[in-house]
Amino acid sequence: MTSNLSNATREKLRRVSTATLSTALYKRGLRNQFVQNVVPLGRAAQTMVGEAFTLRYIPAREDLNQLSVFRNVDHPQRVAVETCPPGQVLIMDSRKDPRAASAGAILVSRLMMRGVEGVVTDGGLRDSDEIASLPIASYHCRPSAPTNLTLHQAIDINVPISCGDAAVWPGDVVVGDGDGVVIIPAHLVTEIADEAVQMTFYEDYVIEQVRKGTGIIGLYPLTDKAHQDAFERWQAEAKG
Repeated sequence: MTSNLSNATREKLRRVSTATLSTALYKRGLRNQFVQNVVPLGRAAQTMVGEAFTLRYIPAREDLNQLSVFRNVDHPQRVAVETCPPGQVLIMDSRKDPRAASAGAILVSRLMMRGVEGVVTDGGLRDSDEIASLPIASYHCRPSAPTNLTLHQAIDINVPISCGDAAVWPGDVVVGDGDGVVIIPAHLVTEIADEAVQMTFYEDYVIEQVRKGTGIIGLYPLTDKAHQDAFERWQAEAKG
């Protein structure tokens, strides 16, 4: 699969927020790219940016999902942990059900040691305090101690999934910060990153003006030509 995520684009995305990205996506008619009800464990050193490597769970069927399934070297969860490429994000469809854990500290540690960018599930993670202390971005709904086998059966790797009501295709770009996680369709990532950088530049200007006592009407969003002219002068000086 050809990558759409260049190093330059990755670094641009690290400098913008999921809020700004969500607005850029909304301008293109994409309303449901934010992963719902998923929060970070701890705070990663930098914004998570990586292509999606997906794992899908279905409801567990008791006769097919005993502890003995882990004897199978092709078990999808274990294979996903061992094959998710460095720099990508393992993102899991756990059916928005955090009653059983999607993974725990051992698996997340293995992903970290393999250079994986981050982990996202719309279920829960066990050993959450330990995971929160690891230098890998991790997102879930809430802590959950029971093994995934009690409720979830890992079934597919690298297929289209739903995660927190957001559609995710393998290779889409997953961005996570303190607010949560947003999914950028692969074919849009370069233009979205470029636009988000420019939007962030303007938002920095707006914050500066607001803290000086300027009102937001005509400034945010930008609808007043006087503010437009003032911003262009500020931008020229900043880049100057």
